[in-house]
Amino acid sequence: MDEATRVFEQVAHYFGLLADPTRLRILSCLCSEERPVHEVVERIGLTQANVSRHLNILYRAGVLDRRRVGSSVLYRVIDPNFVDICRTVSITVASRDLGDYLGVIEAPSLQQPKLISGGE
Repeated sequence: MDEATRVFEQVAHYFGLLADPTRLRILSCLCSEERPVHEVVERIGLTQANVSRHLNILYRAGVLDRRRVGSSVLYRVIDPNFVDICRTVSITVASRDLGDYLGVIEAPSLQQPKLISGGE
């Protein structure tokens, strides 16, 4: 396997970690501060088993770090690229959805958005 193919496979795996809505929610929950598992479970609203499985996937991939404090396990994001990518894509998608809702489309030149009038 050549170097470019190996790199592209690693990039696909990296982006694959972001392909699950639960992992995106977990990253959003952890992007600003370290949190114990029970708090992530409360904020996400899924079962502890489900959240723990996704936390472990992100931990093994090197996106999160964890440490034990007493009986709690705390997780934090250690790969700032994930937070930046999630934030950028989320803002882009949300803006696009809001534009669709408001009837704004981008002109083909990608310069200025134009309003869709009701009579066209």
